[in-house]
Amino acid sequence: MNIETFTDIAAPLGVLGVKITQNDRLTAEWYSEPDIRRNIYSATKSFTSCAVGFAVQEGLLSLDEKLVDAFPEDLPDTVSENLAKSTVRDLLTMSLGEERPQLMAEQRVTCPKDDWVKMSLAFPLPHEPGTHFLYSNVGPYLAGVLVQRRSGCDLTSYLTPRLFSHLGIRKPTWEMDPLGYSFGAGGLFLSLSELHKFGLFYLNKGKWNGRQLLSPAWIDESTSQQGAGPYGYLFWRGKYNSYRADGKYCQYSMVFPDQNAVISMLSECRDSKTLMNAIYEELCPQL
Repeated sequence: MNIETFTDIAAPLGVLGVKITQNDRLTAEWYSEPDIRRNIYSATKSFTSCAVGFAVQEGLLSLDEKLVDAFPEDLPDTVSENLAKSTVRDLLTMSLGEERPQLMAEQRVTCPKDDWVKMSLAFPLPHEPGTHFLYSNVGPYLAGVLVQRRSGCDLTSYLTPRLFSHLGIRKPTWEMDPLGYSFGAGGLFLSLSELHKFGLFYLNKGKWNGRQLLSPAWIDESTSQQGAGPYGYLFWRGKYNSYRADGKYCQYSMVFPDQNAVISMLSECRDSKTLMNAIYEELCPQL
């Protein structure tokens, strides 16, 4: 694959590296800086989705569980009608019914409270769950906490024997909340090559080196459109029937099932629209 035209656009935008695999072959690779671990920001959410998938597979939780049953000790004094209706599935689809985004980066830095679980469950939910798409960190954070409580370990420890060790990802750094829970909405640090392997794992429907690790049915369900937005279970939907792990400043692992391809990149890009257009216009037609 010829990516010179793309890299001419991408380099000035702050792209640090690109990897493209199609039909099990690395067809293009380019770096402007060494392939080191960096914050993948909200692409972390897709790893939390993966952790939820393993937890469902192991019978630790159900997407149909009501939040009032999943977090009985953390509820506000008055449980609203919409909170009472909310389920674990609503945490994964960005359709919890929130009024505005919460637990975003700048909010976490200045947050005066340590117990983010109780705080999150007390946020207003003016919309009926499942009807209103709003991008917020509350859903993936709570979903990650639930996996950690049911499994008895943090998300890094949970995913290591189930995913990371198989993909050759040695214990990564992962942001934690004040009480020591892995922050399921962001703060995972990976290299481009490690993030790219995650995309390949999903392209291969949860199989790695001949071993079926995660249910193909979960892969299909979690990456299909769910709820009210262009979103699965913590994966964005895109053109060409694609889906992606997507983090701030353009940390991407984009999966194209119809083309049997994955395009991944780490970036410091503040112009995601221009970069995404370049991916769709310069790279995708070559797949």
